[in-house]
Formats: sequence, structure tokens, C-alpha cells
Amino acid sequence: MQAKGRVFKYGDNVDTDVIIPARYLNMTKGEELAKHCMEDIDKEFVNKVQQGDIIVAQKNFGCGSSREHAPLVIKCAGVSCVIAETFARIFYRNAINIGLPIIECAEASKAIEAGDEVEIDFDSGMIHNITKDETYKGQAFPPFMQKIISAGGLVNYINEK
Repeated sequence: MQAKGRVFKYGDNVDTDVIIPARYLNMTKGEELAKHCMEDIDKEFVNKVQQGDIIVAQKNFGCGSSREHAPLVIKCAGVSCVIAETFARIFYRNAINIGLPIIECAEASKAIEAGDEVEIDFDSGMIHNITKDETYKGQAFPPFMQKIISAGGLVNYINEK
């Protein structure tokens, strides 16, 4: 599995209220919710994000409430992967459950800048910053997690079995 896209960069403690503000949680479809992804931290995100783009952040990405809407709206907005130094534990699990690839890599989260073109190999955990011609070693997905993500999430994976 691989991902390749342009980077949107954020800092520490990007919480679930910033990823998808609570005022929109009365919507039920991921595509509707995705229209409001990141709007409280980056008003232009939904207008600029393209299929395959990548979010890079610092520490504790996805902190706050445990809503599974947060990784869902990121995925529905077209983001192919989130790279961060660390993730909030519940966000990490929710991301895998809905099939959103995420990688922890402190070096990449510090070195990659907004607008950089990045390619990720999930099998090896290697992150290549094409813009800067730099490579960083992230945490590779174990095979069972790759299967869950490839299936589009845990429910789809179980239904395939």
C-alpha cells in the first residue's frame, strides 16, 4: 500500500473539535461532514484539499472527544494519510477502524512543510519527501492492520471474512 499527495501542515494538539466542529454532528453522511473538515483551524482546507493529499501534524493529533467522526471526515475529504509525531490513543484506534492510514514519525512531522509532495510506503513505513528529497522512517503497519485499512475499515474487513 502506498499514498502520495501534497501536505497540509498543522501543529500540536489538533483536537477533534477542530477536525469536525460539534455543531455539525447532526449530519450523518461522511461526505456532508467532510465539507466542514478542519474549518475552525484552516478555513480554506476543504477548498484546497485534493484526493490523496496528506495531513502532517506535531504531537497529540486527534485529542479531545472520542468521536469517530474525526477520522471519518478526514478520509471523506480525500486525505490519504495523516502523519504525526504522536496521536491521541482513541483517534488512532478510530482511524484504523474506519480505514484511514496514520503513521507516527517525529522526524517527518518536524521536517515536512506545508505544500511539500510526500510519498508513503505503508509496508515499510518509509516516508519520502519528494520536494526536499529526504526520507524518514515511520512505523510500518503490521499485516493485519494493512488488511483492515485495505478493506476500508474494520466493519468491511469483518464482513469480507
